[in-house]
Amino acid sequence: MYLAMNRFKIVLGREDDFETVWKSRETHLEGVKGFKKFNLIKGATNEEFSLYVSHSKWSSEKDFWDWTKSESFRLAHKDAASHRDLYLGPPDYEGFEVII
Repeated sequence: MYLAMNRFKIVLGREDDFETVWKSRETHLEGVKGFKKFNLIKGATNEEFSLYVSHSKWSSEKDFWDWTKSESFRLAHKDAASHRDLYLGPPDYEGFEVII
């Protein structure tokens, strides 16, 4: 099992806009080989930003990286640049192999 996560620092006051983008977007994940589950998680808010994490679960690391090179990935992310004003910089990616 493999967990892929992106940490997003969201501009204060833009949290609802960010959540709306994610709730209304087409993920194109149905039927993707190895995909298991997706969650968008809200973390703490400090004086600079609100933290969110996209969390996806995959059968293997290879399945995740294969998806990032697919048409499904391109379709899911085609409008990402139009929402740059919501983010304080690019997301920080973290990947984890499940041990137990």
